[in-house]
Amino acid sequence: MNPYSGSNFDDFLAEEGILEEVSARALKRLLALQISEIMTEVQMNKTQLAEQLQTSRSQIDRLLDPENTAVTLASLDRLARAVGKQLRIEFA
Repeated sequence: MNPYSGSNFDDFLAEEGILEEVSARALKRLLALQISEIMTEVQMNKTQLAEQLQTSRSQIDRLLDPENTAVTLASLDRLARAVGKQLRIEFA
C-alpha cells in the first residue's frame, strides 16, 4: 500500500524534509522566467542589463539562476527597476 495515498505533494515534500528548498527553487525559477520574458519584451539582453545595473554579466547570470536562491530584496528591486518594472511581493 502507498504510504502517501491521500496526501498532497507538499505533505510528501515536508515528510522528506525538502519542502522549503523545493519551494524556494520553484519561486526563483518563476522569477527568472518572468525576468526573461520582460527582458524580451523590452528588447534587453543580459549584457545591456548588466550595464544598466553597473554590474557584471556573471552577476546577472547568478540573479537569473533558478538554483541560486540567495538573492536579496534590494537586488531584485534594482533588477525590476532596470527593466522598467516595480517589484511587488505578497503573501498568499
